Amino acid sequence: MKRMSLGTSGLEVPVIAAGCMRINALDEESLEGYINKCMELGINFFEHANIYGDGKCESLFAQAFAKTEFRREDVILQSKCGIVPGVMYDFSKEHIIKSVEDSLKRLNTDYLDVLVLHRPDALMEPEEVAEAFDLLNASGKVRNFGVSNHKPMQIELLKKYVKQDFVTDQLQLSIPFSNMIANGMEVNMLTDGSVDHDGSILDYCRLKDMTIQAWSPFQYGFFEGVFIGSDKYPELNQQLEELAKRYNATPVTIVTAWMLRHPAHVQMIAGTTNLNRLEEIAKGCSINLSREEWYQVYLSAGHILP
Repeated sequence: MKRMSLGTSGLEVPVIAAGCMRINALDEESLEGYINKCMELGINFFEHANIYGDGKCESLFAQAFAKTEFRREDVILQSKCGIVPGVMYDFSKEHIIKSVEDSLKRLNTDYLDVLVLHRPDALMEPEEVAEAFDLLNASGKVRNFGVSNHKPMQIELLKKYVKQDFVTDQLQLSIPFSNMIANGMEVNMLTDGSVDHDGSILDYCRLKDMTIQAWSPFQYGFFEGVFIGSDKYPELNQQLEELAKRYNATPVTIVTAWMLRHPAHVQMIAGTTNLNRLEEIAKGCSINLSREEWYQVYLSAGHILP
């Protein structure tokens, strides 16, 4: 498993993170096997959120982890807060601190390696966020901080008050869902891809040494479905199959290699709990697509070169 620096944190992390949103669908034995498989593959970064499974994913993870041979120091735990499902987003000082304390209890740990603010809160007071971060950092409960689904100016507003570095921005990115790449190439055009939906967040993260954590790397649209094998993307699937044959791999592996080929040094969040799929994803670390192959995949998804 290749490893990388997570932003400016000093943490050395695997280029693949284990996304734990769906682990509540596993029974205890299967979840223990999932953790063991992740660790066997070198995927020791587990990505949580306080809303996953209404909090149960964190609790179930802790219970299963306790039955493995691994220690807390062997893993990197990240969690997110800020969403009150179906009600509001909440970046208040009280909500952030309570969310962290609840996650720590569920995860049966004294600290989070990384805390990520979930989707932007329209009523955010950056001074309150800064106060919460200072308290959590000083107490040792949170060691590093990041954001999710934030634009550059939203991050800059937070940074006016927050002293700690933001080490990551968690963003949706896949081969079809890659406007952050397309708008950087279709500059000064009137094409669909030229519309900048994110404030040049890709370039911003590279400039600020923030790691982009790519969520839903195998999805198209907003949880509309997996593009591998989908009739909506025949050319893309044909291209993936051809490259899979060339590299004695699978399309899943090629998608992983495509993501990791980008010089932004993206960390891919793998949300699967299928152990065979995890192995396929991990194998993508050992394939270095050529520039031409990377572009072939990109164009086969319907993107253009102006």
